[in-house]
Parts: sequence; C-alpha cells; structure tokens
Amino acid sequence: MPSDQPQPALVLVRPQMGENIGAAARAMWNFGLDRMRIVAPRDGWPNPAAVAMSSGAGRLLDEARLSDKLADAVGDCSYVYATTARGRGLTKPVLSPERAMADAAARIAAGEKVAVLFGPERAGLENEDVARANAIISVPVNPEFASLNLAQCVLLVSYEWMRAAGEVVHEADVPAKGDWASAIEIEKLATHYEDRLGEAGFFYPPEKAEGMKINLRNLWSRMRLTRADVQMLHGVMRQMVRWKERDGS
Repeated sequence: MPSDQPQPALVLVRPQMGENIGAAARAMWNFGLDRMRIVAPRDGWPNPAAVAMSSGAGRLLDEARLSDKLADAVGDCSYVYATTARGRGLTKPVLSPERAMADAAARIAAGEKVAVLFGPERAGLENEDVARANAIISVPVNPEFASLNLAQCVLLVSYEWMRAAGEVVHEADVPAKGDWASAIEIEKLATHYEDRLGEAGFFYPPEKAEGMKINLRNLWSRMRLTRADVQMLHGVMRQMVRWKERDGS
C-alpha cells in the first residue's frame, strides 16, 4: 500500500519505454514519493523492463494506478501541474519546480489532492494534456538543449518536493568519530597549553602575555574539536614535555 504521508501523485502520461517508467519509480522512491499513476503506456502493463530498471522500487510499479485516459487519472485531484520545457501559448501560471512544489505542499497541507503530469519521452505532453492542468512547471534548462529524460524530470520534481516538505538537511556538521568536545573539555585543554607554554617562556614579553593567551583561546574556540581531538592534543603536549625532560636541556 502507498504510504500515508501527504504527497502529490506523479502521473506518467503515455510513457513509451518500460525502462523510463522503472527509472521514474526509482527517482520517486529516492525522495519518499510512492504514488505513481500511469496513463496508456505504449508497451502495455505490467512491463518487465520497468521492473528490471526500478532497482528496489518495484513496489511503486505494483501499486501504480493504471488509466486509459488522463481525465480518469486526475479525476480525484483539485489541482494539477503539467511539466513542459516548451512555451504553450496557454494562459496559465508558469512555475519553477521549486516554486511549484512549495505551492503543492501548501495546497496538500490545506487538504487538496494534487497531481503532477509528465509527458511521453518523444515530445512531452500534448497541448490537450496541458490544457487540463491548472499550472505549468517549467524546468530552467539550456534553451539550445531543452529535452529532459522522463526520469530526470521526475527526479527534479521529487527532489523539490522533499525540499518543500522540509525534509532536506541543507548543512550538517557531524563529527566523523565520536562526539563533539564539551566546553569544559576545551577549557581544560586551553589551561593545559597555557600552563605548559607559560613554563616554556612562550608568553613573552610579559606585557603581551594576556593578549597572546586571548588569541590562543580564540584559536581553540574557532576549531570544532571532538573528544578524540582533545585527547590527542593533550597527548601531543604531554609528549613534548616528556621529550624536553628526557633531553635534559
């Protein structure tokens, strides 16, 4: 069964190649979408080539809603977007994938059912298909090479849906090993270095010592250190002191 997560239905209109249907299912599932609808696939349904290409997303193909006509595929939807790279001369809002999925998220949150149409590989949606949509999604591509593979277009829209749904982490600062060092651990490290550097006569001349210590503390605060980093730096200083004592000078 499709998930209970609110999401748009992605409608493949007259897709031609099973491989592209499978790749589209894979792209959808990469971003948590699992409501696929298929209108009049050229090579019939089910399609073994689609299953082979889906690479683990075969459930979407098994649960896909099959229709002979586009009107039936979107009959339960209150708002429909049509993806196209060409100007159609139709008076409709034209949105980027980002803006369209933000709009879709707001509509779905308000209780609407939303669908996104994707045309066949050869030439995309017909004007008659686009006329059934409430808005157009236009991908900003190179005007000299505007043709997008079906699965590529599905992937773009699916990714923008995930962004609009607030599920994309735009920046992560995760330690590769262990936990981040706590403030008290950084404080002890700073004190260790100040004490040993003071004994070595590093803070010279005396009137500049306070400023040098502040600069050193500032250095520690700018570095995101893990507990393992702190332990290693303590060990470096201890070893340097032992080496100096063994050297006897």
